Amino acid sequence: MGKLINIDNGGTLTDIWVLDGEASYHTKTITTPYDLSKCFFEGLKKISEDIYGREDLRALLQSTDHIRYSTTQGTNALVERKGPSLGVIINGSDKQWCCETGQQSSLFSGLVGERIAVISPDLSAEEYQYALTEAVNHLSAAGASRLVVSFCGDNYIAEEEQLRKAMLRAFPRHLLGSVPVLYSSVLSRDENSNTRLWTAIFNAFLHPAMERFLYNTENELSAFRMRNPLLVYRNDGYSGRVAKTIALKTYSSGPRGGAEGALAYSNYYGYRRVITIDVGGTTTDIGLIENGEIVGDQRGLVEGVRCSYPLAEIVSVGVGGGSIIRVVDGEVAVGPESVGGAPGPACFGMGGERATITDALLVMGLLDPKTYFGGKMAIKYEKAVAVINSDIAQPLNISVEAACGRMLDAWAAKIALGIRQYTEITDDTVLMAFGGGGPMGVVAVARSAGVRQVLIPRLSAVFSAHGIGFSDIAHSATAQIDGTQPAKAASIIDGLVARVSRDMGTEGYSKEECHFDAWYEEYGRVHPVDIAQLSAGISDSIPNKKILFGVRAVKPISHAQLAPKISLSPSVAESSGERRLVAADGAAQSVPVYQVEKQKAGAGGNGGAVLEEAFWTCSVPAGWRFDFTANRDIVLSVNTSEQVQ
Repeated sequence: MGKLINIDNGGTLTDIWVLDGEASYHTKTITTPYDLSKCFFEGLKKISEDIYGREDLRALLQSTDHIRYSTTQGTNALVERKGPSLGVIINGSDKQWCCETGQQSSLFSGLVGERIAVISPDLSAEEYQYALTEAVNHLSAAGASRLVVSFCGDNYIAEEEQLRKAMLRAFPRHLLGSVPVLYSSVLSRDENSNTRLWTAIFNAFLHPAMERFLYNTENELSAFRMRNPLLVYRNDGYSGRVAKTIALKTYSSGPRGGAEGALAYSNYYGYRRVITIDVGGTTTDIGLIENGEIVGDQRGLVEGVRCSYPLAEIVSVGVGGGSIIRVVDGEVAVGPESVGGAPGPACFGMGGERATITDALLVMGLLDPKTYFGGKMAIKYEKAVAVINSDIAQPLNISVEAACGRMLDAWAAKIALGIRQYTEITDDTVLMAFGGGGPMGVVAVARSAGVRQVLIPRLSAVFSAHGIGFSDIAHSATAQIDGTQPAKAASIIDGLVARVSRDMGTEGYSKEECHFDAWYEEYGRVHPVDIAQLSAGISDSIPNKKILFGVRAVKPISHAQLAPKISLSPSVAESSGERRLVAADGAAQSVPVYQVEKQKAGAGGNGGAVLEEAFWTCSVPAGWRFDFTANRDIVLSVNTSEQVQ
């Protein structure tokens, strides 16, 4: 069995996790947004050095079964509005259905603007052809580099097909040139025309950013004679090859990896309600696992607008490890602007001149320049002091140490506010922190939010990449069927099974190697169907009406494994030294430092303390304790034998 490589490309850092039998390896590298292939291969070279003791990319790739990749590239392109100029063709003079909310109007203005044309399907053949030519010429002259065709009404599929044929007659491929045309009915058969339209708009906008990098990377990997093609991890929790992946399904795929991991861990620990915080360089993604399920929506929200695909319910708060902290009207304000991976926080020494929480935690003593980022990044204390003094301490007329305390309080409070606005805090709520920045201020966040128990996965630093390791390869397809016409419905379902079987065939797997899931949607809820039951009769398995039916083919592959649950003998964690921490009031205290990698299952201790892994550091204050589980994750909890400070 070969290795599995999972890569989560974030806006600031790119995470790599490798499963090699029972052994796992992980590392991080700085994201290079100007050329994502650079950080992709740099990360693989770094992890090969950890595995073999020397850099050997060829040996790594040739011993790997699958590489699964998730990226924020498309998400960032949408947030920053960096994408193609879209033109839209609709079939009704009433354009109100295109923008039913203020958020849709704002997005439509940013992505489409005035590049919209109307074609009536009731025109004569000659008039229709003329109107289409005029519409395409108008949109092209207005700067549209991609066209979206989305019709409303009961006959939208037939009418979009009519336009497709007319388009080929008027503009053969060699004449239309580099202006692709996307038809909404190809992506979605959703009954809601507004949702179909936005699904097509989002996909058309995201596609170029994904296409260039992924195909180029796939070509570069082929030179190493890998066993299988590059797989793209999707926001439905599965993976597929680049050519079979819809761009929109890469949106928020990294957070979905974190959600899949959180689901596996919540089931492992028997937690009923887990709030996840994934702290990156720019944002903190907040999610919820409740009663053994990832909380999500069958019609997921993309920037507040519904699309036709299910998405995990992830709320992003504009605060992360690189968020700019400043004084506004005498108060400490955090984000949403970030210094990003380049130039990064001032302490990185790469030209950053704005204060961040990373700078504050360095000055407070939590971060050690000798061990930060696995000891492979020299961070500079004096630069952090200088920027905090100029940006925070002097405007507030307080000491640098007190300024650091104010920065941490404001940073934690903003994340806690995002949590409280998203969901209720209950007595059995567990806060699960991951991402490189997740553990560093998690107790401050928990205190501010009113949570009394925290879980920090041992692989917190690369948890979204690790979470991908709990998923499989799959393809799905949906179609509208009518339960009142069982023979026709059965034929459509057979067609869906054949379609996903062909898709899995392109991945190199036969129908016999896959298992099949089926479901239907009714009133926004998903109802599983045992696909074997369909042979007993359509009417016995689905409602007697029109519904959206889906089929998925899944090829199981090796999964990440958690340690067997065993009875643990409590022991005292072994300290590797001490570190001087500065409190918000300026008082300093030496506390023990515990190297996470060296602790045994069952080890524990009381705060104040510092927990440190190669790529993350956590402060455990007085009044809290830490315990290592059988999986060597860390549970932080209020120490009932002490008064919480």
